[in-house]
Amino acid sequence: MFSELAPHLARMALFKVNTGTREHEVCSLRWSWEVRVSDLEASVFVVPATDVKNGIDRYVVLNRIASSSVIEECRGAHDEFVFTHEGHPQPRMNNSGWKAARRRAAARYAAELGAPCPAGFRSIRVHDLKHTFGHRLRAAGVSFEDRQSLLGHKAAHVTAHYSAADISNLIAASEKVCDFASRKSPALSIVRSGGASQVPEIVGGKGGTRTLDPGIMSAVL
Repeated sequence: MFSELAPHLARMALFKVNTGTREHEVCSLRWSWEVRVSDLEASVFVVPATDVKNGIDRYVVLNRIASSSVIEECRGAHDEFVFTHEGHPQPRMNNSGWKAARRRAAARYAAELGAPCPAGFRSIRVHDLKHTFGHRLRAAGVSFEDRQSLLGHKAAHVTAHYSAADISNLIAASEKVCDFASRKSPALSIVRSGGASQVPEIVGGKGGTRTLDPGIMSAVL
């Protein structure tokens, strides 16, 4: 899927699948929201409450993929917005370009694997990227509380103010999903109703089949 996206959409998708941000947060992300944490030699983005679904400031922590492969690639392209195309901010990711890439990816799936493309893969949603980040955090052993913080969920322990130590802990948790970067592309978790599913998987050129938890399918993007 990623390889079929236009470069500007691919950058947005890669950022989303490595930060768990919502579509609106990605599209509206501004350079003025970047905060340097000098003690850690790192940056975070603080999305103001007015642009966050749950109404509190959202701290977007960057792992090394989100930082070096996305943010630094975008830096300097636009004075205000992080993600743009032809000099203009993108109002949404779920557009005709996303849908066309999804059709091409489904056709490639069938052609390259010699099997019908699963329905879940044919209907990959932008929001599935957020679910994927959460699934990868859980698979990497990140605690429930840290997953809530990284995904921007509203919870009693989630605060609008984090110390450098808190940020360091969240960065370390987010870095754990980078171990999945050995894949050619991230594995996408698609949450659907129904029982356990088996889907073909290509990892490092090897094919295989795995049985997943009920209602969760994973396919190579």
